[in-house]
Amino acid sequence: MGVMPGSETKYIVKTVAPTRDSITSLGGFHTIPDYNFETIPKNYTALILIGGMQWNSPEAEQVVPILQKAMQQNKIIGAICNAVSFMAAHGFLNDIKHTGNTVQQLQLWRKENYTNEAGYMERQAVSDKNIVTANGTGYLEFTRELLLLLHVDTEERITTYYEFNKNGLVK
Repeated sequence: MGVMPGSETKYIVKTVAPTRDSITSLGGFHTIPDYNFETIPKNYTALILIGGMQWNSPEAEQVVPILQKAMQQNKIIGAICNAVSFMAAHGFLNDIKHTGNTVQQLQLWRKENYTNEAGYMERQAVSDKNIVTANGTGYLEFTRELLLLLHVDTEERITTYYEFNKNGLVK
């Protein structure tokens, strides 16, 4: 196991989307999902919800039962940027410490379902109860927290690679 690209790992990354048709990201990245929402495997370790503008769409509502089940099974869940807002809008953050693109943004997404303003932390990423949340610019911190929860390497090595990616060779 290890955090370096090409090092052995016990995890295989698979993608899930509403359809198995080719998907183009906001940044122009094209991929063909491995699964759609109906065919997602029952046995997985972590569910990572990427950011983007689609979280406020009717199609995104199909993720609610997937998230409910993942939380009931105590799966590792990561949400960044608007995926955090989506979780807030559905009450998934009401019992955990979390962050996001601002507490005001979380309140805008459906204040009646989001009742944990006191649990909001003004940080790049927060990990609590197997759930990692991050604002849209906290991708390095988000990755670090997920790697720690997944135990892909020692805390020292994960921290070393985080620091290198964050600060370069500056000591």
